Amino acid sequence: MTDRAVSLPDLMAGLPGPWQPADAVQVNDAVLRVARLDGEFPWHHHEEDELFLCWDGGFRIEMNGSEPITLRPGDVFVVPAGVEHRPVADAPAHAVLLERPETLQYGN
Repeated sequence: MTDRAVSLPDLMAGLPGPWQPADAVQVNDAVLRVARLDGEFPWHHHEEDELFLCWDGGFRIEMNGSEPITLRPGDVFVVPAGVEHRPVADAPAHAVLLERPETLQYGN
């Protein structure tokens, strides 16, 4: 826990580059992460659900066997556990992620 508010825009502005997330806060059994998306992330899957909230810009979540889901600012989507997926951003965008702290970025 922290004794101060966390500014998500400031945290996003300080990200070192695309696909290098930073943890904002931990709550219960989850962590709120922010990430800059730019280009194609590798295909992967997780053993738990993964929540994506589009903060700014836009991106899509491509999933094996499904049509891509396009997210715009304010849109949220959950990739179900075990689903092979990858986020793709044609231009820089930011996302807020809700995951378990031990979730590996490149999946299981």
